[in-house]
Amino acid sequence: MQCKERLESYLQEQHVPFHEQQHERVLSAQQIAECEHISSKKVAKEVIAFADGKMIELSLPASCYVDLEKIRAALGAKEVLLAQEKELADAFPDCEVGAMPPFGNLYGLPVYVEKSLTTQEEITFPIGTHTETMSVRYADFANLVHPHVMEFARSSSAV
Repeated sequence: MQCKERLESYLQEQHVPFHEQQHERVLSAQQIAECEHISSKKVAKEVIAFADGKMIELSLPASCYVDLEKIRAALGAKEVLLAQEKELADAFPDCEVGAMPPFGNLYGLPVYVEKSLTTQEEITFPIGTHTETMSVRYADFANLVHPHVMEFARSSSAV
C-alpha cells in the first residue's frame, strides 16, 4: 500500500475529513505553498532526525528551519543528528524521499510539532509523492497523532 492509500484509509476509518491536491513536481515544502497558493505557515514540512540514536519526526511550518540545539536541549539528548536519505527510504518505504507525511505514528515514530504550527486551522502536507498533498484540520491531526508540542524552529529570516 502506498502512503496516499494508507493515509486515506486511516483518515476514513477515523471519520476525519480531508482533501487532496495535485501540483507540479516540487521538492520543498516552500514550493508546495507557492504551487498551491497558500501561506507557508500552513504547510507542514517533515524533518527526520535521531536523538541519541532514536529516530524522531519533526513537523514544522515550511517557512521555518529546525534548530537542532533546541531539540537537543528540549529532549535532554546528548546528540541530535539529521537522518540520511537511505534512512528516510528505510523508515518510509512507501514514500518518495522527502515527501513524508506528518503521521509518524503510522511508521512507529514519535512526532514532535513546532508550537507555531498548532495555531493553524488547517495544515497541508505531502502524501508520499512530490506531486500530491493532503489537507486536514490541525485539531484532527493532533487528535490522531498526539504529537509532542515544542518550540524548536527558527524562522527563515533568522538564517
